[in-house]
Amino acid sequence: MSLANGRPYLAIPGPSVMPDAVLRAMHSAAPNIYEGALPDMVDAMIPELRDVARTQGHVAMYIANGHGVWEAALANTVAPGETVLVPACGRFGFGWAEMAEGLGIKTQILDFGRSAPIDPEAVRAALAADKGQKIKAVLAVHVDTSSSARSDVAALRGVLDDLGHPALLMADCIASLGCDVFEMDAWGVDVTITGSQKGLMVPPGMGFVFFNDRAAEARRALERVSVYWDWTNRADPEMFYQYFCGTAATHHLLGLRAALDLIRAEGMEAIWARHAALARAIWAACEVWGSDGPLTLNIAGTAHRSHAVTALRLGAPHGARLRDWTARQAGVTLGIGLGMSEEGDPDGTGFFRFGHMGHVNAHMILGLLGVVEAGLGALDIPHGRGGVTEAARVLADAAGA
Repeated sequence: MSLANGRPYLAIPGPSVMPDAVLRAMHSAAPNIYEGALPDMVDAMIPELRDVARTQGHVAMYIANGHGVWEAALANTVAPGETVLVPACGRFGFGWAEMAEGLGIKTQILDFGRSAPIDPEAVRAALAADKGQKIKAVLAVHVDTSSSARSDVAALRGVLDDLGHPALLMADCIASLGCDVFEMDAWGVDVTITGSQKGLMVPPGMGFVFFNDRAAEARRALERVSVYWDWTNRADPEMFYQYFCGTAATHHLLGLRAALDLIRAEGMEAIWARHAALARAIWAACEVWGSDGPLTLNIAGTAHRSHAVTALRLGAPHGARLRDWTARQAGVTLGIGLGMSEEGDPDGTGFFRFGHMGHVNAHMILGLLGVVEAGLGALDIPHGRGGVTEAARVLADAAGA
């Protein structure tokens, strides 16, 4: 007998749960890609996308996943043979560095491990040592989806400004945009990238690059950029077809329109507050479970934990056992321990992750936590009692009367 029959819950850190309004919007006949309703709709979405990223800068849209917009950001700003600084605190920092190396760009990596955020003072030391100011960009992942570390991007701009270093500041906000507080212009970010499949609540397949005038100047200084990745026409098209360097991602755009309607109706500040409250409830349950068992939160300090994803350590092979039980017996899919390993656990079977981004609310999170608590009990994994009760208390306090 399985209790998993019924609507499944994908609680991985992306793709996130898609709202019914998004799915309904995408269930449509193909629209005209040259004129009429679709081009008008997309033109109207550009200011709303800027609002989500908190920028007055340029917006370029790509039919691509996060790896694609990693490449787009680099291709438009850094030439082969030039150098970037990559402070990494999880798998995706290293992934962006690998993308740069594949483009012939030299990388200087600062490895902060898998359980801590970027240290701005270490970045300061690396930039101060760059006497010839050869570093063209700092590639910072705001929230690394693998480790759930959230880094202080504004502090990195402070370091660059203190030193008078001209490097561009780039932020990977694929996991964080629309979930964790992010202020592109106020924090002095030159290039921001994100994808459609997390806080924007649309299926994977679209990527977005936001860039300011400094980054646009860097593009103009390059001898060439491949036609597909060049953001020049995408950000300022003379005709709709140029937005996507060809046929538009029509049904993703229809879904995005519905998602932006939901975001506008709730408001960014309220969205940030909801994600923060749900994250605190998750942390509270995990701390109770870990009070009498092996479970630990991967990021120790609350100030450096993402509000969109939580990485956890349970010890090999318990993490994999728990994930199998929640999916098979309760219909809840947890995230794998991506890029995580430790001595005695090279495959990371002792790690798992919760995705709590985008279209999530109190009953979904309490249901997720209830299933995990049931799984810990069913598998005889030692844990403290009352984790769900503590999470419910946190949410009650956050919601008020």
